[in-house]
Amino acid sequence: MYPRYVSFYNEETLCEEMKKIGADEAGIRIMAPKGKFYAVKVLEVPLKAALILKQEMLSKGGEVVLPLQASTLSVEKVDVLIMGTFKQYKELINKLKIQPFGLKKLGIAIEKLLKNLTEKQTCLRLGEFTFPLGKRTLIMGILNVTPDSFSDGGKFLSKEKALYQAEKMVKEGADIIDIGGESTRPGSTPISEEEELARVIPIIEVLSSKIEVPISIDTYKSRVAKEAVKSGAKMINDVWGLKKDPNIATVVSRYQVPVCIMHNRVVPKYNDLMSDIILDLQESIDIASEAGIDLKNIIIDPGIGFAKNLKENLEVMRRLEELKTLGRPILLGSSRKSMIGKTLDLPVNERIEGTAATVAYGITKGVDIVRVHDVQTMVRVARMTDAMLRGEEGIEER
Repeated sequence: MYPRYVSFYNEETLCEEMKKIGADEAGIRIMAPKGKFYAVKVLEVPLKAALILKQEMLSKGGEVVLPLQASTLSVEKVDVLIMGTFKQYKELINKLKIQPFGLKKLGIAIEKLLKNLTEKQTCLRLGEFTFPLGKRTLIMGILNVTPDSFSDGGKFLSKEKALYQAEKMVKEGADIIDIGGESTRPGSTPISEEEELARVIPIIEVLSSKIEVPISIDTYKSRVAKEAVKSGAKMINDVWGLKKDPNIATVVSRYQVPVCIMHNRVVPKYNDLMSDIILDLQESIDIASEAGIDLKNIIIDPGIGFAKNLKENLEVMRRLEELKTLGRPILLGSSRKSMIGKTLDLPVNERIEGTAATVAYGITKGVDIVRVHDVQTMVRVARMTDAMLRGEEGIEER
């Protein structure tokens, strides 16, 4: 007899291990919810509610961590950390729904959170293109038609050069081509709508008739987004999460295209980094919902390199899986970013290994799409990571 630790990175692997030892199907269905452990953080819980919460979760065999001050009854609100299995949470939720002090609302919120963690969207539609989610990582190739982007500014300004680069990325395995007409690097100079339109629309018109993958438009301006979609773009990528131009959500809703809402802030100050990022992204999702955007058309991006310093960017990378709280597909845009340059002390054109590390790590944390400059290399990184993470399902032919 020799004990060993078994890693369950999803419910499927947990069930597979139970099947290997001969458990019956009925038993597996009963036992699976007991095998997944979740830690849930809740901020500013009224003290009376927190004490009831702890009592209820303890009775189910779980735990609730409270601050020391809670025992002295000297504070009105506390932050709490709830820990337990899926089964324990389900039992807790049923009890919370009949409790006072806002616990019914909290129970409903935890129920939604668990649903987001366990019921993942299975496909993403961009016009006539349909991509599976959860089977392999999607690759978004970056095509900047700008003179001043931090990595490839000035390289692809003409239609001929842009088409050549797009065709090259498609051949290398890109699933989506993301076209940007305005640099968003720190310190870049904003440009007018007219100038941005002049840069991107001719390129989109050419590419949409020449390449066989969907085009995304990287813009936060509603007019640019509208004209880009009319010219053939199938997706909008907004680095301000629908908050810079209030009309862009209406454009997305009208044309029913997917939108990637990225985390960004004017003032980069945080009380609790991941909690603040998730709340900011939830605000963007609420803006989208109010505008009539279908939830299945919303993708989220943590905004690596935007309104975050090196320490914060690295922390976001470590905790990427916490974005699953929102129940939306996750896009990671870490390619050649300053986080890599500062960590490795390397210039932009020498950050390919650092980018590869972020891509592989991001995939293991649940990222669905990676936005990259070096398509061929990152396709190989993604395919190898998918094969290790997902088994045979991850070795899908492109």
